[in-house]
Amino acid sequence: MTDKDLITAHVLAEKLGLSVDTIWRYTREKKIPYIQLGKKQYRYRLFDVIKALNDHTVKESKAVYKTNTNSEITYEDYLKIPEEPGYQYEVLEGNLIMEPSPGVTHQRVSRRLQRILEDYFYRLDSPGEVFNAPLDVTLSDTTVVQPDIFYIAGNQSEIVKENRIDGPPMLVVEILSPYNSRKDRVQKMEIYRKARIKHYWLVDPEARTMECFKLSDGAYAFIASGMDEDIVKHPDIADLSISLKKLW
Repeated sequence: MTDKDLITAHVLAEKLGLSVDTIWRYTREKKIPYIQLGKKQYRYRLFDVIKALNDHTVKESKAVYKTNTNSEITYEDYLKIPEEPGYQYEVLEGNLIMEPSPGVTHQRVSRRLQRILEDYFYRLDSPGEVFNAPLDVTLSDTTVVQPDIFYIAGNQSEIVKENRIDGPPMLVVEILSPYNSRKDRVQKMEIYRKARIKHYWLVDPEARTMECFKLSDGAYAFIASGMDEDIVKHPDIADLSISLKKLW
């Protein structure tokens, strides 16, 4: 980063949705990094401050840290964020989200479901591909998501780029975690609806449930579900049935 990336306390407060007094307090308490240009002249780098706040809040509470910005975070901004082991980032309609990486149960269920879907779609649509996180999916310049599992149909190959998927997949699956269920059920569902992703599934390892939604007339319709050891038969995808017992 260069000196052009330096911003004032007032600009930083605006970008983070905080008061200027809070920025000054964090500066005095040395909770955020700053550069002193002269007597009481301080400048900041946005992503250094975000990282410091995440270090302070997320690692202690395991809660999601979200910037409440008046100026949106873009894909180019996102690419400049330094990676931190144990955490993952998304940008949801201009807001930067940081949360802990998923745990073992989450990953076990995700891997098992991905294997089922890979086998199925290879028979149905061999040019298609099933991917898993972490892989960026850019739905707009201010929305970058990393779905747990997603399927790109063979006739969508143009959206598969070298370092990301640039456009809406045919199917997105999110595996719920205790700290992100509302995000996946409310915020990301609405984002996926706007992006016109045809199929959206929610899998909850803790409750042992699967819910399948299909985009119909611009809204998601609930079309299939199951729990515990049920077999979920998808009415819109030919001959697809998933034994939930194999996931848990």
